[in-house]
Amino acid sequence: MANLKDIRDRISSVKNTRKITEAMRLVAAAKVRRAQEQVLRSRPFADRLARVLENLQSRMRFEDQDAPLLEERPVQSISLLSVTGDRGLCGGYNANIIKRTEQRHAELKAQGYQVDLVLIGRKAITYFQNRAKLYNIRATFTGLEQVPSAAEAGSISNEILAEFLSASTDRVEIIYTKFINLVSSKPVIQTLLPLDPQGIATPEDEIFRLTTREGRLVVEPGSAANVAPSLPSDIVFEQSPEQLLNALLPLYLQNQLLRSLQEAAASELASRMTAMNNASDNAKALAKTLTLDYNKARQAAITQEILEVVGGASAMG
Repeated sequence: MANLKDIRDRISSVKNTRKITEAMRLVAAAKVRRAQEQVLRSRPFADRLARVLENLQSRMRFEDQDAPLLEERPVQSISLLSVTGDRGLCGGYNANIIKRTEQRHAELKAQGYQVDLVLIGRKAITYFQNRAKLYNIRATFTGLEQVPSAAEAGSISNEILAEFLSASTDRVEIIYTKFINLVSSKPVIQTLLPLDPQGIATPEDEIFRLTTREGRLVVEPGSAANVAPSLPSDIVFEQSPEQLLNALLPLYLQNQLLRSLQEAAASELASRMTAMNNASDNAKALAKTLTLDYNKARQAAITQEILEVVGGASAMG
């Protein structure tokens, strides 16, 4: 009977675990929607800002411009900005970014560049600090909100901006997870500095909404492209293009970093939702298997007791 009790305890434990993973899946699904909506709300401003900068650059094309953030100087030192999460239980999200950061670090070192790391997220910080002899860590950031804010992006951009303007680094690359859809994301590398303003909206972007179907919460995809109109060619600026360019470029850098953090947050939440969904399915399957084992063991125990009773009666007869 002790065996039956052990199986009952395991069934109860698996069912409780499934309740937790299912709750975590629903929470992650709701937060994915919020993260994507935040990206969509910031996109019109980001697109318009990029178009203003493109217009300014086109007007300064034949002039001597003094824009330090656009300056492409000889590269000797490169900073890698690696974005992971503070928590686990999100499949291979953190491991994929760490692996891609190691690969990029090795590639640049092999080409003779000096490489240092700027780490965002406790997972990356813990991993690379444990290997401090192999990696030079310039700065670390942790404790960001689940849905990143402009203030958090501003503090990080100020750090890397100061390093770039002081010539401590000649190039800054960010490695983050680009959100493709609910079940797909990939680590990508983007150059943050020197800046190269470009359009942001992509018609392939999707947003996922949390709805109900047949009494169950489900996540449904939908199209959510948001394209900003182009600027008129005869627009007049009060300040000189150079003044405006130098004033807007730091804002553009902060916005680019914020979008990368938002993409990474959405990818982490989607990965966590998928991982928790898989865990819930596995728990359900395991509970079913354990229930069958319990029924078999219980039937065997009952059969054994009947045989003992019959055997005892035969012996007495």
